[in-house]
Amino acid sequence: MTEQKEQKFAIPVEEELKSSPEVAQNVDDSEGAGGKEEQMEQDMETLRREAEENRDRLLRLAADFDNYKKRQERERLTLLKYAGENILRELLPTLDNLDRAMEHAAAGTEDPQKQLEGLLEGVDLTRKGLLAMLEKFEVSPLDSVGRAFDPNEHEAMTMEPSNEVPANHVLREFAKGYRFKDRLLRPAKVVVSGGPE
Repeated sequence: MTEQKEQKFAIPVEEELKSSPEVAQNVDDSEGAGGKEEQMEQDMETLRREAEENRDRLLRLAADFDNYKKRQERERLTLLKYAGENILRELLPTLDNLDRAMEHAAAGTEDPQKQLEGLLEGVDLTRKGLLAMLEKFEVSPLDSVGRAFDPNEHEAMTMEPSNEVPANHVLREFAKGYRFKDRLLRPAKVVVSGGPE
């Protein structure tokens, strides 16, 4: 009988507590807090995963960029190492022509005059081929003779008096000057006129 009384009293108390607005709110808050904690944990796990994915992506990008820089540096060094390859390739036919001229001169004919003419013709053709190759790479000779002496383009070797060429003008060249595109490649080595005696 005592147990039945306790049960009778227990049921109404629990129902009364649940029906109380303050207790119901506290119960809801504790259930909501558990749900919020669970939701926060899920959100934090999602953020951790995203952060890890972003970190991996950033590491891959950094590695790709590092590889790109290394590849660019290798290509730059290769370009520098073989920068003159095209010019040298173009020079080889000139060397071949000189070899042929030397062979022709060494073959010998009975007439030394014909031998000399053949040699000069071969050298002249070789020179023309070399000038054509230089023009292909935008190397052009400077016209110096008869022009006013310009220290930016000419290197004076000596000065000589001249009745034909005015003072401070180029009388003749020791070595021709050349320009590469818009830049002076080599100044002309010249004799400068000192004017009439």
